[in-house]
Amino acid sequence: MAIDVKAVERLATDQASLKAAAGLARPGKWSGLGASHDAALIWGDCAGSGANPYRVAADLRDLGSKCTCPSRKFPCKHGLALLWLKAEAIAPFPAGDTPDWVSDWLGRRRPAAGSAPQPAAAPAAGKDLSAARVEEPEAADDPKAAARREAAAKKRGEDTQRAILEALEALEQWVGDQLRLGLAGFVEDATARCRRIGARLVDGKAAALAGHVDELPGRLLALPAGDRLRGATVELGRLVLLARAYRAAPEEATLRRAVATAETREALLDDPAAPRVAATWEVLAEQVRTRRDGLVSQTTWLLNLGATGPRFAMLLDFFPASAGRRAAVFTPGEQFDAEFLFYPAPLPLRAVLLRRGATREAADQDWPQPAPSLEDALTAPLLQEPWAAAHPLLLPAGRIGFDRAGAPWWQADDGSAALPLAGEATGLLTGTVLTRAAALWSGNRLQLLAAQSPWGRIAHD
Repeated sequence: MAIDVKAVERLATDQASLKAAAGLARPGKWSGLGASHDAALIWGDCAGSGANPYRVAADLRDLGSKCTCPSRKFPCKHGLALLWLKAEAIAPFPAGDTPDWVSDWLGRRRPAAGSAPQPAAAPAAGKDLSAARVEEPEAADDPKAAARREAAAKKRGEDTQRAILEALEALEQWVGDQLRLGLAGFVEDATARCRRIGARLVDGKAAALAGHVDELPGRLLALPAGDRLRGATVELGRLVLLARAYRAAPEEATLRRAVATAETREALLDDPAAPRVAATWEVLAEQVRTRRDGLVSQTTWLLNLGATGPRFAMLLDFFPASAGRRAAVFTPGEQFDAEFLFYPAPLPLRAVLLRRGATREAADQDWPQPAPSLEDALTAPLLQEPWAAAHPLLLPAGRIGFDRAGAPWWQADDGSAALPLAGEATGLLTGTVLTRAAALWSGNRLQLLAAQSPWGRIAHD
């Protein structure tokens, strides 16, 4: 049974539990890891502060867990860490007979329904495992128990929605406080102030928005000192726009992703509105950032070289910093045939990889033409999702220049536009014509991902 880290994050009662779980999601902390033959149950012993480890078990069918630690949080950090180990495949869970203490917990957990599937018996020595595994018929579910579970799920949904709305109200009050106290003070103390409201958002089940707020100080510090007040005004305005848009349409999927969490892969696969796009793609760049909550975000940007479908695809993944840096799955500049499944949105961008075909031996397929109107390419995505931190776009032919202060600017060859760049521009980027450029536009600055020139492809670190 597959689970993902997003599902584990949604279970956490607060940011502290999630951070502690990330620290425990390491093989060295665990012993006796195992799974039932039907893969529904997992268990293990987690080293604690005492002499004896804590016994931890989880049911992957509904992500319930049990731990012998004295914590009053449910799930505790050990239960979250066990699920994290499984979701990220950080450690193996060999199949085996279910321990008695796990069976006892499962029996107490579902006494009314009596329908918990029993793990298949272990095969006799020398017999083929696949032949020995026999699916047990599911017992008829108790209608009363099913009704209770349905009512409980409905109540959890209502409680979550209420918590999110209360958190958004607190966020708007917080934004008002920053404006009242003065943006200069906010810029100087942005890290501490954003951390406090971010913790409130996590407690209110608005985890995705909390991550956005957590990264806000970094985006401000990346701006020149003279632009930070303007940048703070834009960032706070985006937060208010998102909060009000969510209150107006809380069931809209794009808004729920921006505020709470994205759909699971399984839900996305079952969504008939999710577009599937098969085309030839080029990997533009990979961005890896360590967040303050102990997670690492890995974003891969791809360009659709075909004639149909979304122009860009963004693959987003998270994993604990304690696991170390993962090996790169994609190499910037490589081209390959693939099918992506996009999250439904007015401008589909985030996607998951369904199928990857052959890699092209020579990356010789040219990039598509940019939009006829650069102004429309800059403004249309911002009108659709004004709360987003940045949107990808293709730029026409241009070159990098510098103003009197030495700040880099991208300038169109025809003189129709000039846009400031985020960060520095060095090397080949500053010494040649860029026949095409792929960049992220924040409404304030361009962040180059990659470019093409008469001399070939240029990556931008």
